[in-house]
Amino acid sequence: MRRREFITLVGGAAAAWPRAGRAQQSSGMRRIGALMAASENDAEYQGFLAAFREGLQKLGWAEGRNIQIDARWAGLDTEATRRLAKELVGLQPDLILSSSTFTTAALLQQTRTIPIIFANIVDPIGAGFVASLPRPGGNVTGFINLEPSMVGKWLELLKEIAPRVMRVAAVYHPETAPYVQIYLDPFKATAPSFGIETIVAPARDMSKFESICVAQARQLNGGLFVVPDPYMLAHRSEVASLAARYRLPAVYINRAFADAGGLLSYGNDILDNYRRAASYADRILKGEKPGELPVQFPVKFELVINLKTAKALGLNVPLHLQQLADEVIE
Repeated sequence: MRRREFITLVGGAAAAWPRAGRAQQSSGMRRIGALMAASENDAEYQGFLAAFREGLQKLGWAEGRNIQIDARWAGLDTEATRRLAKELVGLQPDLILSSSTFTTAALLQQTRTIPIIFANIVDPIGAGFVASLPRPGGNVTGFINLEPSMVGKWLELLKEIAPRVMRVAAVYHPETAPYVQIYLDPFKATAPSFGIETIVAPARDMSKFESICVAQARQLNGGLFVVPDPYMLAHRSEVASLAARYRLPAVYINRAFADAGGLLSYGNDILDNYRRAASYADRILKGEKPGELPVQFPVKFELVINLKTAKALGLNVPLHLQQLADEVIE
């Protein structure tokens, strides 16, 4: 008799819940799914998954010995994300790692029993994923990235490096950043204290992003605030290149943008979130319920300044900022 038929006979969902404690015990091999909001050739997201694997290994879980990881790479395609979420759930893993709000929503459409750990999302309460941060309830928990109050810090850093900036466009993709209002509200509220005029600029593709850059460059003292968004992260090289082409100072939340030529990034260390996600995977594999594991905030942040880009833009980065930076790219 197949395993799924057996579960149905002995009590349906009630019997299915402690899957983490029973699945594949006979072989000793546990199964973990991973749904990534990027293409498989994205080095940044490969690094995220590698950090998760590293964290698991330190806790005694080794692929091929006692765990199997089935990764699916959805890119940012809605249909592919839904299809791959269904495929992963069909594998009946012990738990699933989710890389974004986008992928978490797709997984929750497919299962309310298999544990899900999100590794780097913005607003799990607003998205309806959890009941509260201390006690998520249900089958999902994980790690969030940034406090919306950090918007003030991003604008402060941008003004310190580019004091002439007076008009800043907040750029995001409306479909992959459904939580955007949580950043736009403090953006609008904080900007006037820095003498900044705010512009809300949704961009559904790179051609629209370029038109925003053109509009910002047409008037003096324009700048960009790239909102936390998997679409912008996936297109980080193009985003940084267009900002440089139109000579626009820009602030980002992920060091991958600075590595790609962006002026400045300040945000949480996403690799650290994935390493910490491994600790939750370990606890769930040992029998704990995700709904009882609190959603956690980031604990490591990094400031990266691309001095080469600053010089190309004719900007002098204050020495104290260079000294504060975790890395200065020259």
